[in-house]
Amino acid sequence: METRWLEDFVSLAQTHSFSRSAQLRHVTQPAFSRRIQSLEAWAGTDLVDRSSYPTRLTPAGQVLLEQALEILQNLQATRSTLRTHVKSVKGVVDFAVPHSLAVSFFPHWMADLRAAFPQLKSRLMAFNVHDAVLRLVEGSCDLLLAYHHPSHPLALDPVHYDMLVLGHERMTAYAKPLGGKDAGWSWRNKGQAKIPFLAYASGAYLGLVVESVLKRSNDLAHLERVYETEMSEGLRAMAMEGQGIAFLPSSGVQGEVARRSLAAVADAPVIDLEVRIYRQRPAQSSGKTPTTAANQLWDHLAQSASASEAAPDRGKSKL
Repeated sequence: METRWLEDFVSLAQTHSFSRSAQLRHVTQPAFSRRIQSLEAWAGTDLVDRSSYPTRLTPAGQVLLEQALEILQNLQATRSTLRTHVKSVKGVVDFAVPHSLAVSFFPHWMADLRAAFPQLKSRLMAFNVHDAVLRLVEGSCDLLLAYHHPSHPLALDPVHYDMLVLGHERMTAYAKPLGGKDAGWSWRNKGQAKIPFLAYASGAYLGLVVESVLKRSNDLAHLERVYETEMSEGLRAMAMEGQGIAFLPSSGVQGEVARRSLAAVADAPVIDLEVRIYRQRPAQSSGKTPTTAANQLWDHLAQSASASEAAPDRGKSKL
């Protein structure tokens, strides 16, 4: 049995809706339903009355709900105690970061940040977007870095989470150069075979964004999905081998473009993304926010963001 099953179950008990809870838990509805079914299999009985609408719990589900709330509360209290002890000794700031940002944006951003914030100690935890968001929601990281696109905003309530924009990213299609210069494929090969498309796996955040943009522009018809993976590094490697085109964050392929290992595909759509950082809003005790390494860092970033907005001629932070 996994604790996330209990968290899913508690969410369902609160929302009375599989679709709403799936959205709040940053997972597809079929995956959410499978996790509830797994919990029921572990319990050996039905926990949810699926014949009613809105969804309600069975008597056995009500019993488990009481225990689940107590179990999760105890786990959260224990984790908070342990994290407070570790941070009081080391002063480490934990970042949850999606894989694509971890290998493209984060190293350069951290290098610049240390120049202005030399006392910073950090720990990077790389996940897919769903799991990275979950770490923030669960309180098992200090800060979350994530891409943002209007077609797929993260379901983080601004009442409970603070957000700052760190910079902007452009994503477009790349492929192995033909003859050492241009990409081997044109975006629209009219009258020719479909373009081999190296895609993000179903459910990957960047994949959802790319698919949304391509659907709106009716560009999916001339692409043939030949490979998929959750990680942009895997798509980049396949594109460099000449296996097709892949939509990649531009900051992550600057070296390959300079070495002519990759080239942008002419006329391919360009997708603009924001790079955002999130934190849980600090609990207000005695009217004062506790001074921690993470809060000090956030204050520094907030001041930098304010200064950038106040002086637009100097430009915003970019990748």
